[in-house]
Amino acid sequence: MPVRVTVVADACTDPTADLARAAGARVVEVEARNVGAARATGFALAEPHARWFATTDADSLVPPTWFTDHLAVAADLVAGAVDVLDWSGWPQHLPAHYRSRYSRGREHVHGANLGITSAAYAAIGGFTSLVDGEDADLVDRAKTAGLTVVHARTAPVTTSGRRFGRCPAGFAGHLRALASS
Repeated sequence: MPVRVTVVADACTDPTADLARAAGARVVEVEARNVGAARATGFALAEPHARWFATTDADSLVPPTWFTDHLAVAADLVAGAVDVLDWSGWPQHLPAHYRSRYSRGREHVHGANLGITSAAYAAIGGFTSLVDGEDADLVDRAKTAGLTVVHARTAPVTTSGRRFGRCPAGFAGHLRALASS
């Protein structure tokens, strides 16, 4: 199955766009400063016959079987798990506390590991231009529409353990909140 990688560099001041181009990705540079708008821009550029859309973040690493693992779930939308690459600088209890939320069966939604069929994406109107929470909003609308949504632990994406991110209520904010709980 052919895979097309599009990188949407939203108001980037680092070498993300240059590195992505050098790796062969299609790169679109925008100044939206809005993760929902950036993700929507990338999906809008998909090939007309695309079957599956997937989204991750610049500081994340997807496993080599990411797409096939998503497709094997046989769902309209897959909300995948995220592991943290490096817990340095965080309280010692945080890694176990973070992982326990998955083991207790809590549903997780991370824009760094999200996949959806192109038909489902079109049916629910795509990403909303939200500064944060665009991923949870997409999942909520998919559930409301009666689509099959699976919160999968397979094929976790590894992401940085950054303490502060560009999105105030994003993953770094989530980790800070867990660290204080």
